[in-house]
Amino acid sequence: MYTQCPECLSVFSLDARTLAQAHGYVMCGHCSAGFDSLATLTEQLPPDPFHELPVNEPAFEPPQLDLVVYRPRPEEPEPIGSTAAVPELADIAPLARTPRFARAHEPGPRRWPWVATCLLLALLLAAQIGWACRDVLIANPLTGGWLRTTCATLGCELPLVSDVGKLHLLARDVQTHPSVPGALLISATVRNDADFSQPWPVVDITLYDVDGKPIAMRRLQPADYLGDDLLQQRGLGPGATSALVFEVDDPGKRAVTFSLDFE
Repeated sequence: MYTQCPECLSVFSLDARTLAQAHGYVMCGHCSAGFDSLATLTEQLPPDPFHELPVNEPAFEPPQLDLVVYRPRPEEPEPIGSTAAVPELADIAPLARTPRFARAHEPGPRRWPWVATCLLLALLLAAQIGWACRDVLIANPLTGGWLRTTCATLGCELPLVSDVGKLHLLARDVQTHPSVPGALLISATVRNDADFSQPWPVVDITLYDVDGKPIAMRRLQPADYLGDDLLQQRGLGPGATSALVFEVDDPGKRAVTFSLDFE
């Protein structure tokens, strides 16, 4: 999700946890102005270039939520114990004892089908939980190493896991495009410090004027700056370093600096 500072018009990316912790009120990391992030909160950004995000108009009545995903069950009261009448010994008829050798053997109930079914359901549940948490398991140093070793033995491939915190920008540069008029050529050297391969990141390029205000912004998907589909599928290997080149429109002499962010 994205929101925009009303003072300097900087656009920020934030998640639901940040909104919950701040109750919608955040501080701008550029101009330090406090603002309500819910006012311009949106899931998708409009096409570039844009100036301001649309303001969310408040609803006259609170929206009604109809899709229930969980509701705790009410605690059931403990049954009140009842004492059954104990028959008198005189009322109990004497039982005839059958000799042991004459007793017929009655087989007990077969429990192994239920045990096998429970084990199968437990394995299926564990597989579903593992698939739902696959990103966390692959990124974990302990479970991720075991999964990669097992997958290499079985000849399978693990899905790529994104951890932009492990992507380090080593160098960057900008220059006028040598062959395209009115364009800039931005280069960046990126290193993957994770122990696993990562998908190529989404790159946000923002150009600023002399006062530090953003004047242009461009979001580039991996397909926009990678020409090799096979390279895009393999991702950025563990410990690998790659030089990325981006072509963007030149906003003119007002742009004096830029920033690169990974998503």
